[in-house]
Amino acid sequence: MTSLSASLVRGALSSPFKRAGRPDAALPPGRLTRPGSPVAPGPLAAYARICGFPDSGPLPLTYPHVLAFPLTMRLMTGRTFPLPVLGLVHTWIEITPHRAVRPTESLELAVYADGLAPHRRGTEVTMVTEARVGGELVWESRSGYLSRHATTDAAASPPSAPDAVADLPAVAEWRLPGDLGRRYGAVSGDRNPIHLHPLTARLFGFPRAIAHGMWTVARCLAEAGDADEIRSVRAEFKAPVLLPATVTYAADPAGSAFALRGAKGRVHLVGAVDRRP
Repeated sequence: MTSLSASLVRGALSSPFKRAGRPDAALPPGRLTRPGSPVAPGPLAAYARICGFPDSGPLPLTYPHVLAFPLTMRLMTGRTFPLPVLGLVHTWIEITPHRAVRPTESLELAVYADGLAPHRRGTEVTMVTEARVGGELVWESRSGYLSRHATTDAAASPPSAPDAVADLPAVAEWRLPGDLGRRYGAVSGDRNPIHLHPLTARLFGFPRAIAHGMWTVARCLAEAGDADEIRSVRAEFKAPVLLPATVTYAADPAGSAFALRGAKGRVHLVGAVDRRP
């Protein structure tokens, strides 16, 4: 059994014994790390295909997040992590690529939890991922994960990106199959049950399986053009994409804002890109 599979099993077993929203909740100290390791070409090619990235060139902008996911899962399923991992929903991500990373480079990875915050729908944890080459920080991200539970603090919410996306022109339309969650889960290792099957998704309040947030942002960034021009990007997952679905990618001509819209204009994702001059 791989370490990721072991983490998933541990998370499934420990989640019923964890209660989100405890006032005395504390995050585990320190960080989990992985020594420098080359990128496996087969999994990288499969990831690029399902997300729409080119089959050559620099590492896809979102791929270090996937490489570090086993570390993230190990931390979030650990005994001292205060939130149940089953049903956690990815709410936002900020990515800062300090330079392009070649697939042949050996990446050192580190993951740590940076804070807990009240959310109008529960409790949100911020996770930080860093990637280094020979000690040089080449990529980093911050992500929010929501554990949903009853709360009296209706005003609490994470930082928000602009919602004025109705006027963004449509660029592309994508038809997403019902098994997209299972296919992306097999490539990324993220087999959260909310993505895998309608029955398991219903256990966490979703009528059908939902697309991974990281697939939606990766697919948008693959459409956005040259990753070398991107200095940073922030994406927020506004509403789940119920599978199967037809969605529209929209972006402004300058490439500084993008969105993913569904039926009747429902906004699933909004993003802001800071590009190098």
